[in-house]
Amino acid sequence: MEVRPGQRRTVEIPVARLPSQTMLGLPLTVLNGRHDGPRLWLSAAIHGDELNGVEIIRQVLNRVEERKLRGLLIAAPIVNVFGFTHQSRYLPDRRDLNRSFPGSERGSLASQVARLFMREVVSHCTHGIDLHTGSHHRINLPQIRGNLADEETARCAHAFGAPLILHATTRDGSLRQAGTAKGIPVLLYEAGEPLRFNEDAIETGVDGILRVMSALGMRRGRVKRVPSAPVEIWRSQWLRARHSGIVRMDVKLGAKVRKRQQVCVIADAFGGAAASVRAPADGYIIGRTLNPLVNKGDAVIHLGEI
Repeated sequence: MEVRPGQRRTVEIPVARLPSQTMLGLPLTVLNGRHDGPRLWLSAAIHGDELNGVEIIRQVLNRVEERKLRGLLIAAPIVNVFGFTHQSRYLPDRRDLNRSFPGSERGSLASQVARLFMREVVSHCTHGIDLHTGSHHRINLPQIRGNLADEETARCAHAFGAPLILHATTRDGSLRQAGTAKGIPVLLYEAGEPLRFNEDAIETGVDGILRVMSALGMRRGRVKRVPSAPVEIWRSQWLRARHSGIVRMDVKLGAKVRKRQQVCVIADAFGGAAASVRAPADGYIIGRTLNPLVNKGDAVIHLGEI
């Protein structure tokens, strides 16, 4: 399919058939600007139950005019269409798509979908933004993750304007790792929780993508100013439950905490046998569990150290 300068087109690339023989495809919207410029992809729902990015991309597409665009924008709001349909993080074979990149033409379904995305989307782009939420009954503070040691990635991360920027090395098999291996600066936006629309997370994501596009010279026009300078975090850790029980949180998402400050208590149903969980360092609460029932060893709070 050809997308001419100043044109917008939607295409669905066939992926595979269900056992019912219903064909499922990868839906893309392509905006080709009238003038040359950077080529950016937006991806969401690589984990099929992470929905905020789907709405973020919809709103961005409504705000961007292809006739005024410089460069190319490829939007893939539902990468894992199988998981999205079944409200599941995974593909039918229970594989994690974001651990299957760069993929293989003859591998598992996850590997083949990953390879398709690399060939049809990533190979055409100079920059990428991948949108995620927390997983497994967890919620994340809006944050950008990326390799801050790379100058262009750091520039785009600050332009995005999320409250927090986390320096993060790439995970094996992730889309970010596969894009980085091709020399493409990739931002990963984490915000909110699975199977929910979180309005603040969506608004921050839409504004952030438009700021990045402006910083890349892809669009002109006014963008919302960043409310405050993002906080850079170079180290983070999950605080885990030392005992099984019921969690009572003492801090809110985004709160700044001091070393040795109590952040939550784990006790039985009557409040007995209480065990305090304390911050091992100064930092910010950048993620936490939403499920009050925990087993020994479960991740409870994600602390970004400062």
